[in-house]
Amino acid sequence: MINAAIVGLGRWGQNLVNSVQGKSEKIRFVAGVLRRPENAREYAERQGLTLHSDYSKVLRDPAIDAIVLATPHTAHAAQIMAAVEAGKPVFTEKPFTLTSESALRALKAAARRNVTVGVGFNWRFQPALQEMRRMLGDGRLGELLHIEGNFCGPSVYRFPKAHWRQQRDEGPAGGMTGRGVHVVDAMLYLAGHIDTVHAQSYRIALDYGIDDTTSMLFRFRSGATGYLSTIIATAETWRMQVFGSKGWAEVGDVEHLTTWQMKVCYVDPTNLHNHQRPQIVTFAQTSTERAELENFADAVREKRPLAIAGGDEEHGVTVLEAILESAASGRTVTVAAAAPAQKKRAVAKTATKRAAAKAKRAVKTVGKALRQALKKATRGAAGKRKARQPARKKTTRQPAKKTTARKK
Repeated sequence: MINAAIVGLGRWGQNLVNSVQGKSEKIRFVAGVLRRPENAREYAERQGLTLHSDYSKVLRDPAIDAIVLATPHTAHAAQIMAAVEAGKPVFTEKPFTLTSESALRALKAAARRNVTVGVGFNWRFQPALQEMRRMLGDGRLGELLHIEGNFCGPSVYRFPKAHWRQQRDEGPAGGMTGRGVHVVDAMLYLAGHIDTVHAQSYRIALDYGIDDTTSMLFRFRSGATGYLSTIIATAETWRMQVFGSKGWAEVGDVEHLTTWQMKVCYVDPTNLHNHQRPQIVTFAQTSTERAELENFADAVREKRPLAIAGGDEEHGVTVLEAILESAASGRTVTVAAAAPAQKKRAVAKTATKRAAAKAKRAVKTVGKALRQALKKATRGAAGKRKARQPARKKTTRQPAKKTTARKK
């Protein structure tokens, strides 16, 4: 049994605790951390949690086997690094971090210290999504052509102007950090990594807070295309549909925390004019929150990694950066080129060095050419002067006459 501390006991933090407390034989929560412990005192007593206001205290506690973060997005990077440096396995709610630079730094540190890091993408534990992946793998849907989805709701209306979820640095590209990253991760799970992004994001419904209308087009490295929207000033809805060369599969409803059902429709190869009706596929009830936390507990116990450098977790953060860059510039952005500021500075520095070296070589080459031309011109001018001068008469030098001394 893994003894964990939950950091952040808001609505979602409590939801994570509720999913396993007294139900799981693999993980339980024994402590909680929040700035104002009195806000959750009654809940903590019901769940048997010892409350702290100091994060470092649970990091130093040898009785705590792992950390689970349900905190504001901008806090994730520092809190993950603190846990890794303390040697504590850490599971963080999505988004992992907000920059690929901080994501890579955390993953490299975790690899060096052999510390497990997990990210809360609970959609991956939906039986319907797992079946979609199998259908693409075994060819039932044929070749993947396109994948699209949306995840919407009235989120922007739920929080007052001063709430952290209304701060633009906490919610870049509107609903992406709260909702859209789930769809992106599901797309990565089904279609692989993304090559290019073209995005747009606007605040339309309110005169304050984060953007409420965000959409984007994707091109996957496999060649498939994709579309995603997240509208957080409308009624609750979500949907994902995968289109293959032999048929399509779709999930979606109003509530996403239940076990999904799936619609599947195939092409009739014997009659291409036949409009096939979709089949409805149902699955056994599953708590995806419990499943993801138990998966994390298994990895902690086995001392194996979950999130790794170069994996979907890091790539998803890079995709988010590309979305922000594309929305700001209005241009299509190659995901690999959506580098963080430090990397861009390094690239620029390298380019400057290369340009300077190239210029130096060019100056050296030009200098050599000028010297050769000047030498050639000098030889030519000397030849012309010599040609213009009259020829001199050759004079023969007479040998000196010998003199003989007179004998006295």
